[in-house]
Amino acid sequence: MKNLKKLGLILTVAMVAVFAAACGGAKDGASGGKDGKELSGSLVISGSSAMQPLVAAAAEEFMNDNPSVDVQVNAGGSGTGLSQVAEGSVQIGNSDVFAEEKDGIPADKLEDHKVAVVGMTAAVNPKVGIKNISKEDLIKVFTGKITNWKDLGGKDQKIVLVNRPDSSGTRATFVKYALDGATPAEGITEDANNTVLKIINETDGAIGYLAFSYLKGDQATPLSIDGVEPTDENVQNGKFPIWAYEHSYTKGKADGLAKAFIDYMMSKDVQESLVPDQGYIPASKMKVERDAEGKMSNK
Repeated sequence: MKNLKKLGLILTVAMVAVFAAACGGAKDGASGGKDGKELSGSLVISGSSAMQPLVAAAAEEFMNDNPSVDVQVNAGGSGTGLSQVAEGSVQIGNSDVFAEEKDGIPADKLEDHKVAVVGMTAAVNPKVGIKNISKEDLIKVFTGKITNWKDLGGKDQKIVLVNRPDSSGTRATFVKYALDGATPAEGITEDANNTVLKIINETDGAIGYLAFSYLKGDQATPLSIDGVEPTDENVQNGKFPIWAYEHSYTKGKADGLAKAFIDYMMSKDVQESLVPDQGYIPASKMKVERDAEGKMSNK
């Protein structure tokens, strides 16, 4: 009888050891889910079109790593992203502006995740003939006080303004930091960065404003402002004024797939590789910082 009990104990210990090893193997081979479980399900993200290329690229890689997950990334503007995440129709709302800056958004109910920084600048049709503009003249151009490029050393050509809708975080950032709060005059209004770039390229005399990530080719000429070039380095050290955090907001603390995706966005691989490759700046590389009121200070 003692031998039988001893044998039973040995078998029990062996089974526990096998089970533990199997669980450990499943955890090591999991695709990043909590407690070693494979991630699955759907995630819907909406908001900033300036942020869309980065988030879409990250989503593609995230889905490659997690084949049972579907991530849908929609644009629509920062206001749309903030409204939709606040009402719970999407899990993540992307924005170029702080939630506190948008009227009607319950910022105290949202959790802010700053995943990157985006630089923005005015850009003109390549035939306009200028590459630098003073901030004072830029304000005059966008408020309709200067209407011909010849007054700024360019071609004798009518200025065509390309604006963004009121819901656009890019517009809010540009108005605040490039135009010192001045309201732009009427012009062509388009929401998507790609469409704005296309219009600038195809319209004689056109000027609009775009994220650096859309200004990689020769379709539009990015403008220096007061002699300061629109470069990542000048944004990082605070010399170039037009930039914004790229925020991913969740309703309350992030959990489930939303948390897994935001953790992925903040991972070393994404921050040091995908973020700069897509034309953005890792927030950790900034030598200055801003609060929701626009006050800038050294880190």
